[in-house]
Amino acid sequence: MAHIDVSGIDYFLSDGTQLLNGVTFKVPDGTKTALIGPNGTGKTTLFRIIAGDLVPDEGVIGRSGNMGIMRQFVGQVRDGSTVRDLLVSAAPPALAAAAREVDEAELAMMEHDDEPTQMRYAQAIVDWGDAGGYDVETVWDEVCMAALGLPFDRAQHRPASTLSGGEQKRLVLEALFAGPDDLLLLDEPDNYLDVPGKRWLEEKLNESKKTVFFISHDRELLNNAAGRIVTLEPGINGAAAWIHGGGFGSYVEARADRNARFEELRKRWDEEHIKLKEIVNMYKNKAAFRSDMANRYHAAQTRLAKFLEAGPPEALPIEQNVRMRLKGGRTAKRAIVAERLELTGLMKPFSTEVWFGDRVGVLGSNGSGKSHFLRLLATGGTDPEREHLPVSDVEIAEVPHEGTVKLGARIRPGFFAQTHVRPDLLGKTLLEILHRGDEHRSGLGREAAAGALDGYGLAGQSEQKYESLSGGQQARFQILLLQLSGATLLLLDEPTDNLDLHSAEALERAIDLFEGTVLAVTHDRWFARTFDRFLVFGSDGKVYESPEPVWDEQRVERAR
Repeated sequence: MAHIDVSGIDYFLSDGTQLLNGVTFKVPDGTKTALIGPNGTGKTTLFRIIAGDLVPDEGVIGRSGNMGIMRQFVGQVRDGSTVRDLLVSAAPPALAAAAREVDEAELAMMEHDDEPTQMRYAQAIVDWGDAGGYDVETVWDEVCMAALGLPFDRAQHRPASTLSGGEQKRLVLEALFAGPDDLLLLDEPDNYLDVPGKRWLEEKLNESKKTVFFISHDRELLNNAAGRIVTLEPGINGAAAWIHGGGFGSYVEARADRNARFEELRKRWDEEHIKLKEIVNMYKNKAAFRSDMANRYHAAQTRLAKFLEAGPPEALPIEQNVRMRLKGGRTAKRAIVAERLELTGLMKPFSTEVWFGDRVGVLGSNGSGKSHFLRLLATGGTDPEREHLPVSDVEIAEVPHEGTVKLGARIRPGFFAQTHVRPDLLGKTLLEILHRGDEHRSGLGREAAAGALDGYGLAGQSEQKYESLSGGQQARFQILLLQLSGATLLLLDEPTDNLDLHSAEALERAIDLFEGTVLAVTHDRWFARTFDRFLVFGSDGKVYESPEPVWDEQRVERAR
């Protein structure tokens, strides 16, 4: 038996802004419930409250069952963590504590090989066994084979930073579904997964008997695997929850019907309010001249007071109005020419041409070299001219390659980083970044900067620092910088991963109107439908073109 009961949760930010307002819903035993809502409404904050990381200002969380958690950072691990550390992060608390003690005792042995340290290490090994450590290592062996194609003893000391984002996600998800916890909290589990991985996740969600509460913006995943949907609806005093008892297939129509009912109820309430005020004023005027009207005047006042005390019906949620404007400009007809291009150690040599105005989806499994290809283009390709240098200060790692790839005249590459890692933006507020400008774009006056942020739904975050934004807000801000930079070639690495549904649709419209060329690495099946042609990085190490999306390429066969 595993369930979650969220009751009356209020949460205020440090500046006094109310983020969550009376959030109430249940996640019944055995259900697969998705949490959606606009970026910045508090989805991850709510997850952290349920997980016990944060304490709400009001309200309580009730739950049953042992809880396993996959946090948002999985997929972005770039520190010194190992594969074993990732698996430990998904383990039950007692097991994780025993693992940490073994690690600390081993480090102590390296520095002081005395008897107390040896005894500490011996006790840590005993505690590890008592906590079920050796049994879980058998499970981890299966998990590593499924996620990485390696046994645990060969994979455990490998730096997690050498894994792709999708491999990190798959590893932790495999461990959670195979583990003992019967209640799972998954914060954007589909991010960084390739389509075979997403299909695997959909299958796991559908077949698992565990209770799963997950955040996702992937429209295909929601359609295929969510049995119930909780929406955080933004309001003037923070977000409240609305529960749709069905899947995504009926969600859009159900929400439209709900909002239409609210609009009608509010209209009727306003009409009744006007009517009662008119009655009060009428009796007030009559009571001024006739004493027998005083009782009616007081009765009308009482009726109005009770009406106002009951309050209006639930207000319509505040709808986002994200307006992305990617301008671009004319360039040479041949935007990209690759000749015998080989990404060293990744893919075999291939040649291709991309023409001005093309919308090219770059598809393939994780670790096949798609992001490397985009990064090579983002740095201007082979032996770039000055006009081909990136239109931002984003740090782009060098991509070893053979053969050539060249950009056409007037091509200015604008790069969207999948992980949103932007050291050049750290410590700065959004207004400060736009006001100062840089060598690639002019600074904006305060009014113009505020207008630009408002168009991307970021007006309320203008004084926030970049690193404090949610993943979706960072994504939208990156796209805004591309708009202001004068890029004529958009290189988008998983741009919809963190975008809410409304923002993803706004990006699709902006790309459609963009005067220039677009290449996008994506595993978003819904988003991919908007592209003209596809460059597929195959499992045999070959790159080929397809007029339709290809989603069944498996992991590239190479030594690991």
